[in-house]
Amino acid sequence: MSQQHVQITPIAPAPHAIAQLQCVTAIGGGHGLGRVLSTLSFLERRLIGIVATTDDGGASGLLRRHHECIAWGDIRNCLSQLAQHPLAADVLNYRFSSDHELNGHNLGNLILYTLDQISARPLDGIQLLSRLLNINTRLLPMSEMPVDLVASTYDGLECFGELHVDGLLHMPKKLGLSHPVTPTPEALAQIRRSELIILGPGSFLTSVMPPLLVDEFAQTIADSKAPVIFIDNLAAEHSPAGELLLSERLQWMTDQLGMNLVDAVITNNPDSQLRVPVFNHVSAAQEAPQRHEPSSLLAALNAAVTHFC
Repeated sequence: MSQQHVQITPIAPAPHAIAQLQCVTAIGGGHGLGRVLSTLSFLERRLIGIVATTDDGGASGLLRRHHECIAWGDIRNCLSQLAQHPLAADVLNYRFSSDHELNGHNLGNLILYTLDQISARPLDGIQLLSRLLNINTRLLPMSEMPVDLVASTYDGLECFGELHVDGLLHMPKKLGLSHPVTPTPEALAQIRRSELIILGPGSFLTSVMPPLLVDEFAQTIADSKAPVIFIDNLAAEHSPAGELLLSERLQWMTDQLGMNLVDAVITNNPDSQLRVPVFNHVSAAQEAPQRHEPSSLLAALNAAVTHFC
């Protein structure tokens, strides 16, 4: 892909650019990936989300501390944003109160964990719940093996788990996984046939980076012919990554992975050091200023796809 600096404003993109694609992959976690998937949900089976599963806080952490399982929270979050009926989202997101023996647990996480226990593999449980909720977009965990995020600091300290990584005051020297894990085979196959790959938005260290650290994952993306679009956060996150310019974050990613993955960015805060096409003027949602307004996000993605066609 071209590496020159191109400033593009998606005022009048081809309205059906993305609608013509047969295979789109979005990678990340948390609310950010869910917003991208819900925005592109009209693609139905042509869209697949690959979800980070290293969370060790909140309800996911409660389950992981007592059972050998992947983190279900980000998968549940994506399902709740894809669910067509508001009641389904409320059920998935229901959290038991302090006067209950399940205090702190999330119902959606418990459902996914239960389906995993009666299925051959975690992916089967996710697909079963998706069918029950009439969700056509397929969700794949980055790996079906439990694993944690580990950061090494410049002071020689090792921070184990997302909670500690989120609490860092400075960018780590190295970010990795607690042990090698195999990627979900379907995820690699999806990346290889993708016509568009989307990274983010979301927490840079704990949502965007974890899938890229799985064996073969980054290399498979690099070998793909699909353009890779990085969606920046609308507001700076409260972490060391939030203090960096976007170009600095992308360079840090390249240094960690040993390869450059990003071909273009969607951001309202471009900086002069970016050497990839920039698509901007994305609006914030009225109900949540930190989240992208779907129609403007779709317009920016359409402009990016048009640029690379």
